Amino acid sequence: MRLTRVYVDAELQTGRRLTVEASAGNHIVRVLRLRVGDALTLFNGQGGEYAGTIEEIRRDTVVVSVLERREVDRESPCQLTLAQGISRAERMDWVVQKATELGVWRIAPLFTERSVVQLDEKQALRKVQHWRAIAVAACEQSGRNRVPQITEPVGLYELLEHRTSTGTALLLSPGAPLRIADIANAAVDTTVLIGPEGGLADVEQEAAIRSGFTPVRLGPRVLRTETAAVCALTLLQQKFGDL
Repeated sequence: MRLTRVYVDAELQTGRRLTVEASAGNHIVRVLRLRVGDALTLFNGQGGEYAGTIEEIRRDTVVVSVLERREVDRESPCQLTLAQGISRAERMDWVVQKATELGVWRIAPLFTERSVVQLDEKQALRKVQHWRAIAVAACEQSGRNRVPQITEPVGLYELLEHRTSTGTALLLSPGAPLRIADIANAAVDTTVLIGPEGGLADVEQEAAIRSGFTPVRLGPRVLRTETAAVCALTLLQQKFGDL
């Protein structure tokens, strides 16, 4: 029997009756087509999950009885940050979805010299909300109980200027002498930097290296930015995480 997972932006507590409205309620009723008496799993992105049962349905409003809490943790021991040059709409959406499924801890969208996508402040805010919705859906599908942080888009140099982490920092570069497999050890906090379509400019790569990033390659072929992101995260999770 399929057990449906639903994200709710609310406090969860055993014994509570929770009213789910707006898009989440519509998703339960119109998309998942659940009915009164159906079981589901609830999570709010703060860790753990709860069993639940649908008690009432009123249009797109669903009343759920919150049952026992389950201390389920599916987070990777490697806290991966994907610093990703923003690519065109569907490509970036795909990166956010797959990075979430692969257990990334944080996604930092970046404007770079070769970025095709340009956003003003309002557009950037809408994009972050859109990407977060994609990440939430990916958590529902993949079993994660924590939604990855998605930061507001910033320029690459701003990211480098404010970088204070002492963790591992890797820069994807097709001409690098090392591969990810050659990295002997990685800190719990690991960042991988990937350019947009067209990659990072030479001056940007040089700035990243000066900031402490180690250049690595993904084999002899040049991959699309969205393919490179998935490939790099998979290799890092396999070597240092939980794949």
